Amino acid sequence: MSAYVYMLRCADGSYQVGETICGNEWRNTKPAPTGDTHSNVDPYNSFGSEYFDRIMDAIAVERQIKGWSRLKKEALIRGDWDEIKRLAKRGTTAAQQVKPSP
Repeated sequence: MSAYVYMLRCADGSYQVGETICGNEWRNTKPAPTGDTHSNVDPYNSFGSEYFDRIMDAIAVERQIKGWSRLKKEALIRGDWDEIKRLAKRGTTAAQQVKPSP
């Protein structure tokens, strides 16, 4: 069974990460949020989704991203892999996550 992992920016500014199961016929379409998330989603701040052939892979990625800090999620949105690596270092505190001004 296949699935998508998606990230949305909610109306309150928080990020919602989730996964949704799909059939192969939905492979090229964007998943729609459901439940409580739907009423809080800012449709102008939705981010892309990633397709997975196996739902277990999608669940693993969803759980990983849900555990990330806000700064790390924002780096993912920008595609800033160097910043994701920097923020992933063990023992990095919230204060250390803020980049110093040049």
